[in-house]
Amino acid sequence: MSGAVVAAARGWLGTPYRHQASVKGVGADCLGLVRGVWREVTGEEPETVPAYSADWAEVGGEETLLEAAGRWLKPVPLAAMQAGDVLLFRMSPGAAVKHCAILSDPGGPEPRMIHAYWGRAVVESWMGVWWRRRLAAVFRFPEEM
Repeated sequence: MSGAVVAAARGWLGTPYRHQASVKGVGADCLGLVRGVWREVTGEEPETVPAYSADWAEVGGEETLLEAAGRWLKPVPLAAMQAGDVLLFRMSPGAAVKHCAILSDPGGPEPRMIHAYWGRAVVESWMGVWWRRRLAAVFRFPEEM
Protein backbone atom coordinates (compact mmCIF):
# COMPACT_ATOMS: atom_id res chain seq x y z
CA MET A 1 0.00 0.00 0.00
CA SER A 2 2.78 2.48 0.87
CA GLY A 3 4.26 2.28 -2.63
CA ALA A 4 0.86 2.97 -4.18
CA VAL A 5 0.35 5.98 -1.88
CA VAL A 6 3.72 7.52 -2.77
CA ALA A 7 3.22 6.86 -6.50
CA ALA A 8 -0.23 8.46 -6.36
CA ALA A 9 1.12 11.47 -4.44
CA ARG A 10 3.95 11.95 -6.94
CA GLY A 11 1.32 12.03 -9.68
CA TRP A 12 0.08 15.30 -8.11
CA LEU A 13 3.48 17.05 -8.28
CA GLY A 14 3.18 20.41 -9.99
CA THR A 15 -0.56 20.74 -9.29
CA PRO A 16 -1.03 24.45 -8.45
CA TYR A 17 -1.97 25.43 -4.91
CA ARG A 18 -5.68 26.22 -4.70
CA HIS A 19 -7.41 26.63 -1.34
CA GLN A 20 -10.05 23.88 -0.77
CA ALA A 21 -9.39 22.26 -4.17
CA SER A 22 -8.65 18.59 -4.80
CA VAL A 23 -8.26 18.11 -8.57
CA LYS A 24 -5.00 16.67 -9.88
CA GLY A 25 -3.30 19.01 -12.34
CA VAL A 26 -5.82 21.78 -11.67
CA GLY A 27 -5.51 22.70 -7.99
CA ALA A 28 -5.12 21.38 -4.46
CA ASP A 29 -4.30 22.51 -0.96
CA CYS A 30 -2.59 20.19 1.52
CA LEU A 31 -5.83 18.48 2.53
CA GLY A 32 -6.93 18.31 -1.11
CA LEU A 33 -3.76 16.39 -1.94
CA VAL A 34 -4.40 13.81 0.79
CA ARG A 35 -8.06 13.56 -0.26
CA GLY A 36 -7.05 13.02 -3.89
CA VAL A 37 -4.53 10.33 -2.99
CA TRP A 38 -7.21 8.68 -0.80
CA ARG A 39 -9.56 8.54 -3.80
CA GLU A 40 -6.85 7.00 -5.99
CA VAL A 41 -5.71 4.29 -3.55
CA THR A 42 -8.74 3.67 -1.33
CA GLY A 43 -11.85 4.80 -3.19
CA GLU A 44 -14.62 7.24 -2.45
CA GLU A 45 -13.97 9.74 0.32
CA PRO A 46 -15.59 8.62 3.59
CA GLU A 47 -17.04 12.01 4.52
CA THR A 48 -17.75 15.38 2.97
CA VAL A 49 -15.27 18.08 3.89
CA PRO A 50 -17.06 21.26 4.96
CA ALA A 51 -15.97 24.62 3.54
CA TYR A 52 -13.11 26.15 5.51
CA SER A 53 -11.36 29.49 5.54
CA ALA A 54 -7.59 29.89 5.24
CA ASP A 55 -7.42 30.76 8.94
CA TRP A 56 -9.80 28.04 10.18
CA ALA A 57 -7.34 26.61 12.73
CA GLU A 58 -6.48 29.99 14.22
CA VAL A 59 -10.11 31.05 14.54
CA GLY A 60 -11.68 27.90 15.95
CA GLY A 61 -8.75 26.32 17.75
CA GLU A 62 -10.40 22.91 17.48
CA GLU A 63 -8.45 19.84 16.35
CA THR A 64 -10.66 19.35 13.28
CA LEU A 65 -7.95 17.92 11.02
CA LEU A 66 -6.45 15.69 13.72
CA GLU A 67 -9.88 14.33 14.67
CA ALA A 68 -10.81 13.62 11.04
CA ALA A 69 -7.53 11.78 10.50
CA GLY A 70 -8.27 9.71 13.59
CA ARG A 71 -11.66 8.69 12.20
CA TRP A 72 -10.33 7.31 8.91
CA LEU A 73 -6.59 6.67 9.18
CA LYS A 74 -4.55 4.41 11.44
CA PRO A 75 -2.38 6.25 14.03
CA VAL A 76 1.32 5.43 13.87
CA PRO A 77 4.06 6.31 16.40
CA LEU A 78 6.33 9.08 15.06
CA ALA A 79 9.34 6.76 15.34
CA ALA A 80 7.61 4.13 13.15
CA MET A 81 6.64 6.37 10.23
CA GLN A 82 7.26 5.02 6.75
CA ALA A 83 6.81 6.06 3.15
CA GLY A 84 3.15 6.67 2.32
CA ASP A 85 2.20 7.84 5.81
CA VAL A 86 0.21 11.04 6.32
CA LEU A 87 2.04 13.62 8.41
CA LEU A 88 0.19 16.29 10.43
CA PHE A 89 1.87 19.49 11.55
CA ARG A 90 1.25 22.27 14.08
CA MET A 91 2.44 25.50 12.52
CA SER A 92 3.13 27.02 15.96
CA PRO A 93 3.32 25.60 19.50
CA GLY A 94 -0.08 25.11 21.06
CA ALA A 95 -1.92 25.72 17.78
CA ALA A 96 -4.30 23.22 16.23
CA VAL A 97 -2.93 20.85 13.60
CA LYS A 98 -3.22 22.71 10.30
CA HIS A 99 -0.93 21.24 7.63
CA CYS A 100 -0.65 17.75 6.19
CA ALA A 101 1.77 15.96 3.89
CA ILE A 102 2.61 12.47 2.67
CA LEU A 103 5.99 11.03 3.60
CA SER A 104 7.68 10.01 0.36
CA ASP A 105 11.10 8.88 1.62
CA PRO A 106 11.87 8.37 5.30
CA GLY A 107 15.51 7.38 4.69
CA GLY A 108 18.73 9.30 4.77
CA PRO A 109 19.64 12.27 6.92
CA GLU A 110 16.62 14.27 5.71
CA PRO A 111 13.28 12.60 5.08
CA ARG A 112 11.26 13.83 2.10
CA MET A 113 7.56 14.66 1.91
CA ILE A 114 4.99 15.63 -0.68
CA HIS A 115 2.64 18.48 0.18
CA ALA A 116 0.72 21.37 -1.31
CA TYR A 117 2.54 24.50 -0.34
CA TRP A 118 0.76 27.87 -0.19
CA GLY A 119 1.86 30.18 -3.00
CA ARG A 120 3.52 27.36 -4.94
CA ALA A 121 2.22 23.94 -5.91
CA VAL A 122 2.32 20.32 -4.84
CA VAL A 123 6.01 19.74 -4.26
CA GLU A 124 8.34 17.07 -2.92
CA SER A 125 10.66 18.68 -0.42
CA TRP A 126 13.05 17.92 2.39
CA MET A 127 11.47 17.47 5.78
CA GLY A 128 14.10 19.60 7.48
CA VAL A 129 14.41 20.57 11.11
CA TRP A 130 11.76 23.30 10.75
CA TRP A 131 9.17 20.72 9.67
CA ARG A 132 10.32 17.96 12.02
CA ARG A 133 9.86 20.30 15.01
CA ARG A 134 6.25 20.88 13.97
CA LEU A 135 5.34 17.23 13.32
CA ALA A 136 2.40 16.44 15.60
CA ALA A 137 1.05 13.09 14.39
CA VAL A 138 1.51 10.35 11.83
CA PHE A 139 -1.25 8.25 10.28
CA ARG A 140 -1.36 5.41 7.76
CA PHE A 141 -3.93 4.76 5.05
CA PRO A 142 -6.15 1.77 5.91
CA GLU A 143 -5.44 -1.48 4.10
CA GLU A 144 -9.16 -1.99 3.48
CA MET A 145 -12.32 0.05 3.89
